[in-house]
Amino acid sequence: MHLSPPPSGRRILLAAAVAAATALATTGPVSAAPADTDTGDRQQQYAAAADAYGVPQSVLLGVSYLESRWDTHPGQPSTSGGYGPMHLTDAEQVASTPSSAHVDADEDPRGDDSRPLTLDPATAAAPTGDVLPQASLQTVDAAATLTGIPVETLRTDAAANIRGGAALLASYQKALGGPVGADSDPAAWYGAVARYSGADTEDAAAAFADEVYDQLGQGASRTTDDGQRVTLAATEVRPDESGLHKLGLRRAERPDGLECPVRLACEWIPAPYEQYGPGAGDYGNYDLANRPAQQKIEYIVIHDTEGYFGPSVKLVQDPTYLGWHYTLRSVDGYVAQHIKAKNVGWHAGNWYVNAKSIGIEHEGFAGHGTWYTEAMYRASAKLVRHLALRFQIPLDRQHIIGHDNVPGILPGNVAGMHWDPGPYWDWSHYFDLMKAPFRGTGTPHTGLVTIDPDYATNQPAFTGCNQQPPGVPKPTPPAVPCPLRGSSSVILRTAPSPDAPLVNDRGLRPDGTPDTMYISDHGARASAGQTYALAGVQGDWTAIWYLGQKAWFWNPAADRTAKWANGFVVTPKPGKATIPVYGRAYPEQAAYPAGVPYQTIAPLQYTFAAGQRYAVGGVLPGEYYRAVTFDGSAPGDWTVVRGENKYVQVQFGHRIMFVNLDDVLILPGAVGAPK
Repeated sequence: MHLSPPPSGRRILLAAAVAAATALATTGPVSAAPADTDTGDRQQQYAAAADAYGVPQSVLLGVSYLESRWDTHPGQPSTSGGYGPMHLTDAEQVASTPSSAHVDADEDPRGDDSRPLTLDPATAAAPTGDVLPQASLQTVDAAATLTGIPVETLRTDAAANIRGGAALLASYQKALGGPVGADSDPAAWYGAVARYSGADTEDAAAAFADEVYDQLGQGASRTTDDGQRVTLAATEVRPDESGLHKLGLRRAERPDGLECPVRLACEWIPAPYEQYGPGAGDYGNYDLANRPAQQKIEYIVIHDTEGYFGPSVKLVQDPTYLGWHYTLRSVDGYVAQHIKAKNVGWHAGNWYVNAKSIGIEHEGFAGHGTWYTEAMYRASAKLVRHLALRFQIPLDRQHIIGHDNVPGILPGNVAGMHWDPGPYWDWSHYFDLMKAPFRGTGTPHTGLVTIDPDYATNQPAFTGCNQQPPGVPKPTPPAVPCPLRGSSSVILRTAPSPDAPLVNDRGLRPDGTPDTMYISDHGARASAGQTYALAGVQGDWTAIWYLGQKAWFWNPAADRTAKWANGFVVTPKPGKATIPVYGRAYPEQAAYPAGVPYQTIAPLQYTFAAGQRYAVGGVLPGEYYRAVTFDGSAPGDWTVVRGENKYVQVQFGHRIMFVNLDDVLILPGAVGAPK
C-alpha cells in the first residue's frame, strides 16, 4: 500500500552491500562436484549437492523447504529478489522491481466520512532506507564465486540453484569453525542455518533456524511446482545453538507488552500518535481506543505493502500518513509492531472495519510477478493465530480477510477499494500453517461450497502484471499476459461454459459490461476459503450466488476447485422483492447522542433479490466508533455508539458485505438449496 524509493536511489545503497555479502560468504574454496552428478530427479539433486559441498542432506532440504517449499518459481524472483528452491538473492533485481503508489490522491484510508483523511501522494515517495538486510542482498553472486556456476544459471536452473545454496551453507559453517561433511551431525549446523536466513537481528536468525529444525522433526513430502516429488524424512534433532552468537547480529528491542508470540522475531517500532497542525483533527496516524473491552475485534486484515520493508516502516512512522499494526519482512519473516491492538489503525479504507480489525502489512507486490516467501507465510501465520486466539477471532475466511475483501463504505467508494494481497496469495497454505485447514464439511445437498482450488495447478490467464496502476481497476492497454503461475482464485462466468463472459461487478462497471482478466480486476473471482451459497450444478460446472447473479466456475469431479460445506444462509423475508446491501454496519439515527453527527446508513449499488441466498459470516451489532480529534475533545469522542440495529455479514461477492437482520431469514444452507 506504499511507495518505495526509486530504483536509482537504491542502487548506491546496494553497491557496497553486494560486495560485502560476496566477501562474507567466500571463506575459502569449496570443491564442486562433477557436473554429471546432476540428474533430472530433484531428490537426487539435493543428495548430490549435499555430498559435493559437505552439507547434511537433511539440513539442505530443511533450509530449502523454509525458503521455497522446494518450489522453483521458474524465472520469477521473490519480493526479496530470491530465485529458485534455495532462494539465492539478487539485489539488482530488488532494485529494479517497480513499486505502485497503491494509494490514490483522493483516497481516504480511514474510510470515515465524518473525519476524512486525504493523503499527499508525495509523502509515499519520500522515505528511503534499506530494502533488505545487507547480509541477504546478493547471495547469488557469492554462490557463483563458490561454485563457478554463472549467475544466470543459478537463477534459472534448479539443480544449479541447489548446489549454490549448498555451497553457501558450507561456507557459513566453515566461517563458524563447525564440522563440514555430508555425514556431519545436523545439530552442529544451527549457526550456519541461522546465517542463511539473511536476517540482520539475532532473534530473526534464530526464528528461521528454529523453523528449519522443527521441520526436520516433522519431516515433509510434497510435489513441487515443476512436478518433482521431494521428501524430507522426519528426524528429531536437538541443535547446538552456540554458533548463533558468533554471527554478531543485532539484538532487537523487545519491550514488555509487545504483542507477538514468544518465538516470533518481533520488534517494537511505534507509529506516532501526534498532532501535526493547529486543528484538533490534524493528527495521525491512528486513533486511541480500548479494544476489546470497548469494542470487539472481529477481523484481521491481510495486506501487502506494494513496496519494500524499510521504506514502508518509515512511512508508518510519519504522522501524516497511514497507520497499521504490523509489518512483516519477506526475506526472513521478521515482524515490526507499530500500533497496540487496543488502538485503531488507518489501513482498510472502511472505518467500520478499521474500528473492528487489526491490520497486517506484508512486504510484497500483488501483481508484479514476485512471490511471497515461505518464511513470511510462516511468521504471519504464527502472528495471526496468536492474535486470533487472544482476541477470540475465528480462524476462517469470514474473519481473516484480505484487503481485497473489505467493502466500500458508500457506492462512490466501491471502485477505489484495494485488491491486495491479490490472486497469488496462497490462502490454503496460509490456513494450513495456522492449523485451520479448509475442510469439506458438507455434501452436494448441504447448499454451500468453500472455494479451494489446488494452488499449484490452478493457473488463471491473468493479464497486466507489472502494468497495474493505483486503484481498481484501470487497465492500461495493451494488457500483456502474466506468466502462468499458481493462484488461489477461481474465475466466475455468466454461464457454464469456458467461452461465457465473466460476470459483472456493478461497483466496478456500472454499464453492465463483463469484468476482465486484468490482474487488479477482481470483480469476477472467488478466492480460496471463501464460502458461497450454491445456486446450481451443471455437469462439471458449479454456480454460486454472487453480487446478485448466478456465477459459474469450473469444478469437475476429478479435480475439485471447491469443497461442499455446511453452514447458514440468508434470504429476503417473504414479501420483500429486494433488500439493501451495505458496506458498513452502523446503528440507526436514534442511537446517536447529542452532538455526534448521524452516520448515514446508505446501501451499496448491488441488488439482493428474493430467491437469492448468501453465506452467513456472523451476526453483528450496529456500531460506530467516534474518533475525530487528537485529544478526544469533540462530543462523543472515543466512545462506541450502539443501537438496536443488527446486521448479518454475508459473502456477497469477492468482498464481505452486510444486510439488516430485520430484512432476512437465516436458514440452514440445505433448506431451499438446489437439488
